[in-house]
Amino acid sequence: MRRRFYAPPDAFAPDGATVSLAREEAQHLRGVLRLKPGDEAFVFDGEGREYACLVAAVAAGGRRAAGETATLEVRGRVEPQRPESPLDLTLAVALLKGEKFDLVVQKATELGVWRILPVETKRADVRLVREGSEGRKGKGSEGRDAGVRVARWRRLALEAAKQSGRARLPEVCAPVAFAELMAAITTNAAAHEDAAAHEDAATVDEERRLFFTERGGRGLAETLREWPARPAKLTALVGAEGGWDDEEIARACGAGWHAVTFGGRVLRAETAAVVVTALLQHLYGDLV
Repeated sequence: MRRRFYAPPDAFAPDGATVSLAREEAQHLRGVLRLKPGDEAFVFDGEGREYACLVAAVAAGGRRAAGETATLEVRGRVEPQRPESPLDLTLAVALLKGEKFDLVVQKATELGVWRILPVETKRADVRLVREGSEGRKGKGSEGRDAGVRVARWRRLALEAAKQSGRARLPEVCAPVAFAELMAAITTNAAAHEDAAAHEDAATVDEERRLFFTERGGRGLAETLREWPARPAKLTALVGAEGGWDDEEIARACGAGWHAVTFGGRVLRAETAAVVVTALLQHLYGDLV
């Protein structure tokens, strides 16, 4: 089993001969795995590339390993331990309370999503305070700072990527309001239609958008049967624990989202997000 570490592209020397690990990774290398100079390790850059390396130098830090450092000699590029899914899948999920969103980030990363987008909805029980905002508190608000939560989710995604053998880190986006998401999708769709009008349709990748709702939708199989070809890019939107507001459902359908309701049982929001990801990876990705 590979002993894997993460370093962004800018952590590699200009000539690509060495790579430096950040404090947390260096501490894991020395303090947990107890690797020494000359030991083999693997480093991935979060963009799909992975390298076989040898530990060159390890220096212990002071209090709480604040000065921990590690330098590795890059021996050559290797194939990632696990392949990436061919499906460009964005999982958009309404903000969930407690550690439920943490679970979604972890499992979605393991299942191979390309990006995770937190969405602020009317019935969400969490309200995050954005940078530069006074952070008006509403129902269930915990006064949490969005930047702190996003940083946490990105750490969880990194840990899940390492565990699952991925060399590409999913993009964990900053939270976006439902209205902003709908407006952005409408703008992108208009740009896509303009591009399609000037190019051969076969050269334009069409993005499909699925809106999972507890009411007012059709079955997933029925919806997918109407698609003429396998999509290369998908966005799946999963609602909050309290479901969708009628206005949100109407707006999503009006913006071109396909409303989908699946199964005969009501799923928890975090369960639905994981099930949706697994189903779409099975149908269009590499989960077989």
